[in-house]
Amino acid sequence: MAELPTKTIIGLEVHVQLRTKTKLFCGCSTKFGGAPNTQVCPVCLGLPGALPVINEQAIELAIRAGLAIDCDIPPMTKWDRKQYFYPDLPKGYQISQFDLPICVDGVLEIEDPADPDATRKIRITRAHLEEDAGKSMHDEAAGSGDSRIDLNRCGTPLLEIVSEPDLRTAEECLAYLTKLKETMVHLGVSDCEMQEGSLRVDANVNLEIDRHGEVIRTPIVEIKNMNSFRNVASALHYEVKRQYAEWEENGWTKETKGKRTFGWDDVKEVTYPQREKEESADYRYFPCPDLLPVRITQERVEEIRQTLGETPGEARQRLQKQYGIKEYDADVIVSQGRAMVEYFDEVATQCGDGKRASSWIQQDVLRTLKEQNADIETFPVGATELGQLLAMVSKGELPNDRARDVFKHILENGGSVENAVSSLGIEAVDESELESLVQSLLDANPKVVEDLQNGNQKAIGPLIGQAKKKNPNADPQTVRQIALRLIEQA
Repeated sequence: MAELPTKTIIGLEVHVQLRTKTKLFCGCSTKFGGAPNTQVCPVCLGLPGALPVINEQAIELAIRAGLAIDCDIPPMTKWDRKQYFYPDLPKGYQISQFDLPICVDGVLEIEDPADPDATRKIRITRAHLEEDAGKSMHDEAAGSGDSRIDLNRCGTPLLEIVSEPDLRTAEECLAYLTKLKETMVHLGVSDCEMQEGSLRVDANVNLEIDRHGEVIRTPIVEIKNMNSFRNVASALHYEVKRQYAEWEENGWTKETKGKRTFGWDDVKEVTYPQREKEESADYRYFPCPDLLPVRITQERVEEIRQTLGETPGEARQRLQKQYGIKEYDADVIVSQGRAMVEYFDEVATQCGDGKRASSWIQQDVLRTLKEQNADIETFPVGATELGQLLAMVSKGELPNDRARDVFKHILENGGSVENAVSSLGIEAVDESELESLVQSLLDANPKVVEDLQNGNQKAIGPLIGQAKKKNPNADPQTVRQIALRLIEQA
């Protein structure tokens, strides 16, 4: 029997951790990697008598995010208690938003994976603020079955962005998530580090099966807490096949009510049932008595709108046009967020060479940031310093390898380019002096000369090394050019 026509219906719930230094309702740090249960207080532990206080920055970041995805910002939003029990939720409820979220009725336009020349508009139902729960760690591998609870994440500010069920394929979901992540990072709303839990994805998926003109809907399954885009795609591909196979085995009904929660096993690459999905009534939502509603004036919304600036797409196009860099290079810079775009702008302006600036940022700056787990806002080598350093390289005043010595010196010690150059004893090399040095090395290395005359270009490597030993300020490229010219003239 041939497969019947089917349509996949997917809606995504994306939890974005807001880039605040403190939690949503208390002053505890949100920094990742702290020792378990060291970033907690009576408020996030839910101890009796402890009262929450709203983090104003979280409100502003949520509005920024909402405006970026074309949401309306209602004049009033309020807080609700979402009741459920779980070991890592010490209060027994989560402070969230139910009927009056901070952002509503948005849209995110994505490129259609099936047609590069087309776009699709994915509707956003809502984006609401809520606090995160803690983390349960199960010691099943050791055989004891013990569980440990780390409550450091309790109270971490999350913005849950809920789409309408407008997505049809795993590829569309990846395009949507990529665009959403890029937007949140660019605006400084979140770092979206999935390995740190700053971006998590739940997917609601079911099938519409056309059985001889009658549409049959499979039960909706929510796949929870996927922490990589690869897992999202794999889980959706698997779940679509699983639901169709289940429908074939169990027959069909005109309508199946209810919603089930599944997990994703990324080792076995299968979805598995966890529990029957609660409905809103099961959570017993009611307004949080400890927090007043928040009124957001239109004037404040417009003030925040004016700070949004260019979109990631606009930034990519501008960098390519303004500085002549490749599309890939612009993608890398823009994907790091607006702060990196501003850093690049300053470096490229200072040195007058966008391509050189792009190369150094990708090879040296980004590598160092990754090694040090740092961000560009606190990077020791400022954009002005790097721009001045690269200007010296462009003018031929400093060879690339010595420029990297200067870069490393500033990275480790701070200070200006001039101070670093002086401390390292870097001096300009007179070309006649360098030519004399190269000639003496050629005279002392006849085998190198013979190999170069026979077309072995690699033979010049040891000669350059000897030149650097005798004069650390010698530019390897200049040594190469002088050596080849002297051999040709001999």
